[in-house]
Amino acid sequence: MIQLHYFPSTASMVPHILLEELGLPYERVLVDRTHDVQKTTAYLKLNPNGLIPVLTDGDLVLYETAAICLHLCDTHPASGLAPALGTAERAHFYKWLMWLTNSLQATLIVYFYPERWVNADNAAGAAEVKQHAETRVNNLLKQLDNELARHGGPWFMGEAYSALDPYVFTLCRWTRHFASSPARDKRQLGPYLERMLARPAVQRALANEGLTPPFV
Repeated sequence: MIQLHYFPSTASMVPHILLEELGLPYERVLVDRTHDVQKTTAYLKLNPNGLIPVLTDGDLVLYETAAICLHLCDTHPASGLAPALGTAERAHFYKWLMWLTNSLQATLIVYFYPERWVNADNAAGAAEVKQHAETRVNNLLKQLDNELARHGGPWFMGEAYSALDPYVFTLCRWTRHFASSPARDKRQLGPYLERMLARPAVQRALANEGLTPPFV
């Protein structure tokens, strides 16, 4: 059986929602970051980077959220969670998936952990890094908003719901406590996030993780 190693409200929410959308039997395995379980020897054998999530499927052990998403799409092509191989739509799907993990998610990590980017005890430097990261995130959110406006469809790729939508939702959700310009305040992203919240798979994932409002 598939096992998803997760912690609430982290990037593991992306494959969590996908698994719920697919309706697959799977088991959730809590990796309790409050007790540094992700740094234990047992977990580091699954992911030597000590990051969440990890998906196991028989002998397969897979980390990196985007890779897990692609695996779930490729092993369940009838789900329609990714466009057909060899199409222009599939190429754009790859582009946005890589953008989400390499641009938006990476910048959000800088925002939440600015102390990683300055010398120890440089609180002023960390605050400056955090401020610049928030500005950068806001610009990236505008890019998401513009894409939704461009095609006018209900989901990120247009009319068809895809594996990109749980990723967009999860990262936008991380901005809910921003001092300025959270994703929900954007003209297109606000209604889009409400549509996402209305999906039963999203509701189940939020409930499974024990999360409470505000969700976005």
